[in-house]
Amino acid sequence: MAMVETVSRGRAKLDGFRAMRGGLVLAVVVLGALIPQMTQNQYYLGVAFQAEMLMCLALGLNIVVGYAGMLDLGFAAFFAIGAYTTGILSTKEHWSILASIAPGVVIAVVCALIIGFPTLRLRSDYLAVVTLGFGEIIQTIAINLNQTGGPTGIYAIPALTLGSVVVTSNTGYYYVFFVLVIVFALFSTRLRGSRLGRAWLCIREDEDAAKAMGINTNHYKLYAYVFGAVLGSITGSLYAPALTAISPASFGFSESLLIVMAVAIGGLGSIWGVMFGAAVVEIFPEVFRSFAQARLLVFGVLLVILMVVRPRGLFPERAFQGMATRVRRRLGRAAVGPGPSAGHVVLTVPTEES
Repeated sequence: MAMVETVSRGRAKLDGFRAMRGGLVLAVVVLGALIPQMTQNQYYLGVAFQAEMLMCLALGLNIVVGYAGMLDLGFAAFFAIGAYTTGILSTKEHWSILASIAPGVVIAVVCALIIGFPTLRLRSDYLAVVTLGFGEIIQTIAINLNQTGGPTGIYAIPALTLGSVVVTSNTGYYYVFFVLVIVFALFSTRLRGSRLGRAWLCIREDEDAAKAMGINTNHYKLYAYVFGAVLGSITGSLYAPALTAISPASFGFSESLLIVMAVAIGGLGSIWGVMFGAAVVEIFPEVFRSFAQARLLVFGVLLVILMVVRPRGLFPERAFQGMATRVRRRLGRAAVGPGPSAGHVVLTVPTEES
C-alpha cells in the first residue's frame, strides 16, 4: 500500500512539473507574440527578428553539435545555399519566395550528403577543419559566380508573399521568424525523443560504446548533418527577402562562429538554452552599441568568463531534465521496491535491426 502511495505521489509531482513546464512555454510564446504590440520601433523589431533568425540557425546547428556531438564550423554554408537559391530564383526566374524554399533544401541536402558521407567518418578535430573548408568554398563560389552577383551579391529580392499579404516591414518578418522558431523548436523536441535522437545522444556521449551496441554511427551522424542543413537552408530562404539584398560577406566564417557561440553559450543539446544563447549573442552588442567598439571587447571578456565558470553553457541540457529525472528515479525505485535491482538502470538503445 505504501508503495502505491509513493508511486502516486511521484506521478503527481511529475505531472505537476510537466504542467509547470507547459505553462512556462505558453507564457513565453504569448509574451513573444505581444512584443510587436509593445513597441512600434522598427529598429528594435529588426534586432528582434535578427535574433529569431539566429535562433533558427542555432536550433539547426544544435542537432549537429548538441545532439550528435559533431563540431561544425561552416554551418553558415547551408544558410548561404538557401538564401542564394531563393535570391537567384526570385530575381532571375521570378519564382515566389515560398516556391524557392524547396529547391534550396534539395541543394543543401545534396551538398550535405556529398560533404558528409566521406568526412563524417573523421573524428571531431578533423571534421571541424573540413566543415570550415566547406563554408569557405561556398563563400568563394558566391564571390566568383556571375549568377550569384559576384562580390556585390543579389539585390532587389522581392518581398515574401503569404496569400494576399505582402510582408515588407520588420514587424511582419518578426512574426514570420517567430512562427519559424516555434516550428523548429517543436521539430527539435520531437527529434530528440525519437529513435534518431536516442542514437545521437549515445554517439555524443561515447561513439565507441555506441558502435559496440550496434549503432551505425556514420549513418546516424549523416542524418544529423542533413537535418541541420535543412533547417539552415530554410532559414536562409526566408532571410533573403527580409534583407532584400544578400552578399557573400553575410555568410562567412564570422557568421558560422556566431551560430556556434549561440549554441555554446546557451548549452549544448538544450533547446531553450540555444535559443537564449542566440538572443544574447544578437541583442547584447546592440544594447551596448553606444560604447562603439568597446562593446565587443566587453562581450568577448564576458564570453571568456562564462566559458570558465559554466563550460556547459548557461542552461545546459541536464538543468532542464534534472527535476523530471529525479522524479522518474523515485518512481522507478518505488515500483521496483527495495533490493539490489532497484539500483539497476535499463537503457534501450536503437540498433540497425530495431
